[in-house]
Amino acid sequence: MAEEAVKLKEAGNVEYKKKNLDKAIELYTQAFEKDNTFISALTNRAAAHFEKGDYNACREDCLKAVDIGRQNRADFKMIAKALARIATSYSKEGDLKNAIVYYDKSLAEHRLPDTLKKRQETEKRRKEEERLAYIDPAKAEEEKAKGNKCFGEGDYPSARKHYTEAIKRNPSDCKLYSNRAACYTKLAEFRLGLDDCEECIRLDPKFIKGYLRKGTILLGLHDYSKAISAFEQALQLDSNNKEARDGIYKCMNSQTSSTEGMTDEEIKSRAMANPQVQKIMEDPAMRLILEQMTSNPGAVKEHLRNPQVAANIRVLMDAGLIRLQ
Repeated sequence: MAEEAVKLKEAGNVEYKKKNLDKAIELYTQAFEKDNTFISALTNRAAAHFEKGDYNACREDCLKAVDIGRQNRADFKMIAKALARIATSYSKEGDLKNAIVYYDKSLAEHRLPDTLKKRQETEKRRKEEERLAYIDPAKAEEEKAKGNKCFGEGDYPSARKHYTEAIKRNPSDCKLYSNRAACYTKLAEFRLGLDDCEECIRLDPKFIKGYLRKGTILLGLHDYSKAISAFEQALQLDSNNKEARDGIYKCMNSQTSSTEGMTDEEIKSRAMANPQVQKIMEDPAMRLILEQMTSNPGAVKEHLRNPQVAANIRVLMDAGLIRLQ
């Protein structure tokens, strides 16, 4: 490699750091003219073009550097970096498809961590752009109507399919998650339905059906304390809601029936095998509250105002250790 070419490249680096990009490009060009195998002069010139926003010139230099590098068995890292710069130039222009193509080519030459990270970020950005481009509230309503029709006919798998498409078209509509949760409930896919209820509630905490569906699913999962909590949240929105009150009644009956035929000792033995129950019963404050509830059943209403105490009481109700009249 010509010594003069190296000096010209180093001079170009000085100008590059000063942001004198045109001067840097001139010096890198002179360096490459002194030695036409000096690919770092080309890649540096590409970097200067990139900083100027001349992405076509940047890519031309990078592709030339890759060709010369391969002809002269250059270090794979240098070829990988040139290809990665092409990818980044496409990313800057918003051409994410080509950006990913060249990030993949770069990674095939050498798996540089920074390139891999940029590739992952670009793929994430591409998917998000595709998702946003797919949103169409009008088409979401069309799919929702199809889902409602299938649901009414008892074709729950098809209804779920249409509701899922509607959600893709309008992911901010809480009612769509509520509808799909109803499908999942009919299909006994309770965990998926519960996820939809949570998303529905997150999108609109005042949408009562989200809590009603959640309570129904939790009842189906025999998680009575959480089901009661969901129905109670529905009652906070509408104190006269019959479905919520009926749901709480069903939970109470289910809790009672789950321990029918068992002696008090059997119920206690089963309950104390639960680490959560053990922790609650070891809490001196909770033991005092339970004693008060025994001597004065009316005291429970006051204690239930405390969310943590209420949660503990529901766990003990689930275990069959206490019953609320």
